[in-house]
Amino acid sequence: MSFTIATETPLSDDVRALVQALNAFTYELTPAEYRHHMTVEQMAQPDTTLFVARDAGGATLGMGALRRHDGVGEVKRMFVKPEARGLGVGGAILARIEDLARQEGLSRVVLETGSNFDAAKRVYERGGFQTCEPVLDYPPSAWTAFYAKSL
Repeated sequence: MSFTIATETPLSDDVRALVQALNAFTYELTPAEYRHHMTVEQMAQPDTTLFVARDAGGATLGMGALRRHDGVGEVKRMFVKPEARGLGVGGAILARIEDLARQEGLSRVVLETGSNFDAAKRVYERGGFQTCEPVLDYPPSAWTAFYAKSL
């Protein structure tokens, strides 16, 4: 399957649907007090750039965002629809996030994910991310895994 990735507003209906699907997925796997979600309104702020993958017909396949924190980039809201998993969509979105972070002169990209999100962790590890201590202001927990990559 071919797909394209572009920066988009998170405020469109189809991106809102992706966010709802991501939230539903994480709600099943993570207790509420350990979820660190961004709303679409937060994702629309100037410190965040959203990438959306679409198939040849324009249907959304996945998304991921770069959020900036004083010289450090954070990967946020990574999600690939179940029917598009295994096609390289997540890795391609992650590469776009890293490319933008490099272009902007960021020195490091970090992320927080669920400790039981095995598919996501594989994407990050294939992308050269290494496990690390807690990043930014996220508290450590048994439900959380942290990754970082120097650029």
